[in-house]
Amino acid sequence: MTDLVPALVGPQFMVEPAEELGGYHALRRRVFVDEQGLFELHDRDERDEDPRTVVLVARSARGELLGGVRVGPAADGPDIGWWQGGRLVVDPAARGTLGIGPALVRAACAYAESAGALRFDATVQRRNEPMFRRLGWQPVRHVAVAGRPHTLMRWPMRRLAALAAATKNPLGELLDGMAPGGKGFVGDDGAPVPGSDLIAACDAILPSMVERDPDWAGWCAVLVNVNDLAAMGAAPVGLLNAVGARDAAHAARILGGLRRASAAYGIPILGGHTQLGVPAALSATALGRTDRPVPGGGGRPGQRVRLTADLGGGWRPGYGGRQWDSTSGRTPAELQRMQSFVGRARPAAAKDVSMAGVAGTLGMLAEASGCGALLDVARVPRPAAASAGDWLTCFPGFAMLTAGPLGDGDAGPAVTADCGELVPGRGVRLRWPDGEITGALEADVTGLGRAS
Repeated sequence: MTDLVPALVGPQFMVEPAEELGGYHALRRRVFVDEQGLFELHDRDERDEDPRTVVLVARSARGELLGGVRVGPAADGPDIGWWQGGRLVVDPAARGTLGIGPALVRAACAYAESAGALRFDATVQRRNEPMFRRLGWQPVRHVAVAGRPHTLMRWPMRRLAALAAATKNPLGELLDGMAPGGKGFVGDDGAPVPGSDLIAACDAILPSMVERDPDWAGWCAVLVNVNDLAAMGAAPVGLLNAVGARDAAHAARILGGLRRASAAYGIPILGGHTQLGVPAALSATALGRTDRPVPGGGGRPGQRVRLTADLGGGWRPGYGGRQWDSTSGRTPAELQRMQSFVGRARPAAAKDVSMAGVAGTLGMLAEASGCGALLDVARVPRPAAASAGDWLTCFPGFAMLTAGPLGDGDAGPAVTADCGELVPGRGVRLRWPDGEITGALEADVTGLGRAS
């Protein structure tokens, strides 16, 4: 997360993490105690003692301390993605000309976002509110600190909305008139085949991933398809694939990953197509069977939302913060127990968490159900090694969102937690332990609308 700093923000000064804090604390005392009289003896508090708190300082080209700001998790306990900035201070001799205050605020925002924060607050003196507004901060409410008027401000975190825009927002327009999945299953993870109990699913793997990590790409081609079938409550029947590769050696590595995953998940490769001498490409189509498919759009306002996720494993090497590999180390029995979870639990609605992340996928389930959703951030099951921002936007290996009561809730090594609810309206909002609700996705994710 520290690769954003030090950051040269002008010819006169640089913003960087503080290596020692004595100068910053002395400047705070000079300004907040001696000059402004906000505190009597000192302005130190529990946030200063939290080892997770980071101080960013502005220094001149000669190394002189010009100002500083602290950032870090806002509450005790695990970092749930709620961060807070504070104690922004600029040396009186350097105020008003170099833009040190705004530069420190921008650096704090960048640091919090890179650390996986999904909410970033700051309580600022009322006279500084216009500066924060100009920088894009939004006022929440007026408060008092040390008997002086302050404003609680919030930086608009757009990470969740940006992912939805990049992966899912164009689908409604692109697929206009096609109604993929059919009535009741529009936009679902898989499509019921008319006149049968078959479910069909299809996924393509990113060409760049096929090129640089062909074995993993082969594994993932099976993984994403069986997850789609699992979300529909279907048992896998078989898989077809299409492989493009520059030569036979590269194709063999792709097919090796497909072969391993096929054996692990118990889904036979029925056939496909292989073409050599072309840019790397991989797609797969899976067939499954169920006479009672679970829709993604079967939820209704008032129903509880649960996330069932495998928290084992770790970040796939080379894909830190983007792909969580919980599956390649599991036994076939464990994988197949997780894959059969939705079919046994029979929720009202289910969606496989994929490219849009947890928040985006919840938005898709809510959209298909004709409603909105609240996600309780602190209750989302999450690996200790993943920040809240990364976990809600990554591909998590195995994770299912469900709405409504569950029957058989045994998902093998995966854990299930009640972490939200479907509500009237549209989009997804985040609910925090202090009762605050912040925006995540303001509108429908795909534009495909209600499934039924």
